Amino acid sequence: MNLIFDIGNSSTKVAIFDGSKKVKSFRTRHFHCEELANIMSPYMKKIDKAIVSSVKDVPDFIIDLATMDIPFVHILSSESKLPFKNEYETPETLGSDRIAAAAGAYLHFAGKKVLIIDAGSAITFDYLAGKAFKGGNISPGLSMRFKALNRFTRKLPLATTTHRFTSPGKNTMEAITAGVINGIVYEINEYIRTFEKRHKETVVVITGGDSGYLRERLDFKVNYMPDIVIDGLNYILEYNAK
Repeated sequence: MNLIFDIGNSSTKVAIFDGSKKVKSFRTRHFHCEELANIMSPYMKKIDKAIVSSVKDVPDFIIDLATMDIPFVHILSSESKLPFKNEYETPETLGSDRIAAAAGAYLHFAGKKVLIIDAGSAITFDYLAGKAFKGGNISPGLSMRFKALNRFTRKLPLATTTHRFTSPGKNTMEAITAGVINGIVYEINEYIRTFEKRHKETVVVITGGDSGYLRERLDFKVNYMPDIVIDGLNYILEYNAK
C-alpha cells in the first residue's frame, strides 16, 4: 500500500492507496504526530511505499513517521523521475503541487492536451500537451484577493465567499465580493476560451480547495477532479519505485 502526503499552503491532505485505488483520505489544516499515527495505525504494517509533496518546509515528524517503518520513501523534487517531459525552464522552482497535478492529468488523459486549473491559495493554470509539460501561469486565489483588499487599504472590510452580493454591488461589501468572485470567474472563463481556441480538443480540469465553489459559476463544461493531485502523487511514487 502507498501513503501520500500533499502539504499545501493552507492545509495538508493525506491519502492511502492500494495500488491505483484510493482506500482512505482526509484533509486537515492542523494536525500533530499522535493524530496522524492514530489515523494511520490500521494500515502501517501494510504500507511499503510513501511520497511526500510539499510547497513549504516538511514537518520533521512526517519524515520521521514515514521513514520509521516504510521501506521506500520518496520526497518529490525537481530530481524526481516523471512519466512525461518537463519543459519548465526552472524545474527547481516549479511547485510540487503543480507537477503532481500534471502527473494526475497525464494518468487520466494520457496523450491529450490538458489545461489544469488549480484553485487554491493561488490559482495556477498549467498546460500538459501529450507527453510534455509546457508550463503555466500563477494568479492570486479567492482568499488572497479578499485579504489583499482588506490589508492594503485603510477602510475596505474583509469579505468572503459567504457574503451574498449583486453585481454591480449596492454597497461596499457587495462591491468587494462581486469584484473578486466575478473577476476570478471572468479570468478562468477567458483562459478556457483562449486555450480552446489555440489548442483544439483541449481537456479542461479544475481542482483545488475553491474549485467546487467556482466550477458552478463558469460558462464552460470542465472536469471537476478534486483528487487529481493525490492521484498524480501516487502515480509518481509508483514510477519512481520501479
